[in-house]
Amino acid sequence: VMRLTKPTLFTNIPVTCEERDLPGNLFNQLMKDDPSTVKGAETLMLGEMLTLPQNFGNIFLGETFSSYISVHNDSNQVVKDILVKADLQTSSQRLNLSASSAAVAELKPDCCIDDVIHHEVKEIGTHILVCAVSYTTQTGEKMYFRKFFKFQVLKPLDVKTKFYNAETDEVFLEAQIQNITTSPMFMEKVSLEPSMMYNVAELNTVDTAGESESTFGARTYLQPMDTRQYLYCLKPKQEFAEKAGVIKGVTVIGKLDIVWKTNLGERGRLQTSQLQRMAPGYGDVRLSLETIPDTVNLEEPFDITCKITNCSERTMDLVLEMCNTNSIHWCGVSGRQLGKLHPSSSLHLALTLLSSVQGLQSVSGLRLTDTFLKRTYEYDDIAQVCVVSSEIKQ
Repeated sequence: VMRLTKPTLFTNIPVTCEERDLPGNLFNQLMKDDPSTVKGAETLMLGEMLTLPQNFGNIFLGETFSSYISVHNDSNQVVKDILVKADLQTSSQRLNLSASSAAVAELKPDCCIDDVIHHEVKEIGTHILVCAVSYTTQTGEKMYFRKFFKFQVLKPLDVKTKFYNAETDEVFLEAQIQNITTSPMFMEKVSLEPSMMYNVAELNTVDTAGESESTFGARTYLQPMDTRQYLYCLKPKQEFAEKAGVIKGVTVIGKLDIVWKTNLGERGRLQTSQLQRMAPGYGDVRLSLETIPDTVNLEEPFDITCKITNCSERTMDLVLEMCNTNSIHWCGVSGRQLGKLHPSSSLHLALTLLSSVQGLQSVSGLRLTDTFLKRTYEYDDIAQVCVVSSEIKQ
């Protein structure tokens, strides 16, 4: 059994000396005549030739394990009904990797049966390749033997995630990916496959002259022990917008799909399990701002649009009260009836207010009262708005 891996570049140890030393120019000439060295750069350790792997090497989760299996008849007799079976034993399952389960009719002396197996490694830890051979001798005796080949599957990447909940229903995901192998990686693709409730926008590219370029540069190599941050924005789909705003407990976001290449093009792929975040609690009634201007004039009315959502499991009869603060003054009738609001439903409310103080002011002073339970919900510091003098704005 021999593992099939990509070859590596040949390395040599250059031996040089000064011309006034005893060997003179002999060592330099030998390096120039060596076919494995790079012409014009003979003192570099890395050559131009490829060399076959001299050992098993490391195999990482997500890579494809390939092996060459050869059964050779060392005797001087013809054997019959040869059956070669290759199984891979992991900590949780046993997989059959044999390309064919049919028996070979006969195998003559000095002949062999060859097979190449492939398997995408999906578990870390100890793996045992079990090769079993059964055959029948000329006397009709059935023979059987097995060989075991043990190897370890290592973890190539360390993935950490952070969630940021925006004031709206948007969710920002930061994925920190660290290369914990001993060789550099070419990050071919890092994408987020969202759950059915979300649309995702990738925030890892910038538009330059009408073309999208990666924020990590044209060659996205990740050196050993280096970490890179990827950012994604998830927004609920229109049909799930209401449900996404009131969902309780754990919310499924999606899963990361990572594809990389190492050395001479060995490909690896990892897909994380479903990423989950704790949804923010909104209480019985949620109030959010749909529209608000960034900058307004001093002592001039401006409009905002609020969205009120019933997050409870009962119907509410709401009354809106508007309380003025030292800087924010509401325009309109306070104490008006908003009507009944059923569970998981929402309504939009247009309000007008003005500010009597310049600077960054906080919109506060809204009160919602449920007449059924006589319960009042207070909403302060809903948003901030920059108040400037009308002369400055002009």
